[in-house]
Amino acid sequence: MAANRRESSPFASSSSGSNADDEGVRGTCEDASVCKRYAVSIGYWHDPYIEHLVRLSKERKAPEINRGYFARVQGVSQLTKAFLRKTECHCQILNLGAGMDTIFWNLKDEDLLPSKYFEVDFPAIVTRKLHNIKNKPALAKPIVELHSEDTLKMDGHMLDSKRYAIIGADLRELPQLEEKLKKCNMNTQLPTLVITECVLVYMTPEQSANLIKWAANSFETAMFINYEQVNMDDRFGQIMIENLWRRQCHLAGVETCKSLESQRERLLSNGWETASVVDMMEVYSRLPQAEVSRIESLEFLDEKELLEQLMHHYCLCWATRGGQDLGLKEIAC
Repeated sequence: MAANRRESSPFASSSSGSNADDEGVRGTCEDASVCKRYAVSIGYWHDPYIEHLVRLSKERKAPEINRGYFARVQGVSQLTKAFLRKTECHCQILNLGAGMDTIFWNLKDEDLLPSKYFEVDFPAIVTRKLHNIKNKPALAKPIVELHSEDTLKMDGHMLDSKRYAIIGADLRELPQLEEKLKKCNMNTQLPTLVITECVLVYMTPEQSANLIKWAANSFETAMFINYEQVNMDDRFGQIMIENLWRRQCHLAGVETCKSLESQRERLLSNGWETASVVDMMEVYSRLPQAEVSRIESLEFLDEKELLEQLMHHYCLCWATRGGQDLGLKEIAC
């Protein structure tokens, strides 16, 4: 068997293809990935894996954009690691709308991997990511190292291994989503962290409520992290909406992003027992001062007012259900 493993790829592919999904929403995935790659390239945070998934843009990104992504990555990371430590990594993570995220690989490097890490996104995005995983040893090797069989289960829209799975699915189609996750051995008895970053806003309020409710009802012990727009009723928010409209990107769920309270209430009214929310300016102010000073020295920021406006229009929400014995309610950003 050892000789067979050396001769053949561990990624056994049975089919390939891609679906035509909403181009506007898929375009936001590309934009976010390129912005993260640029910020990493000039030293905002360390990520040795993003270069294997995302091209480096020649276009300079504005300092306020880079600082915004820094706060987003740090905020989500802090909450994620707090959950992993509370559960001693005996848990699973569902990253819904994961795009080109590299969280799995970075958690492995930090010895903080959960029992299993799942990613879900549009089939077309998953196909692209799988192509990179299959052809980039830096991405493939960590998955193979953790896998105990000769070949991984893989087709054009899915990869399943012992510790990592990536699934092409529509988050609005919950029965199909659940079926695909269970085929990849999602365990409803394990404490589960669900992450959505700029995902729910592209669904109707009813669709996002159904997804939030599904996440709350599927696991006895769970935590939900949502990064999304907020305060979208003011002039700055309207300009953000208009800019996306021009790119054929419709924010179907923007009415749920009216305020911090509306974001919090959405979680509480759909099955979660506790819910907290802060805007990203608050998250930025809570980050370690030494790290903030370091990244602020990377680029001169001409207009701090624009940074503050931008940060006040995004928020980080987290909610918990069960897990009193683990102390999940104590988690804070």
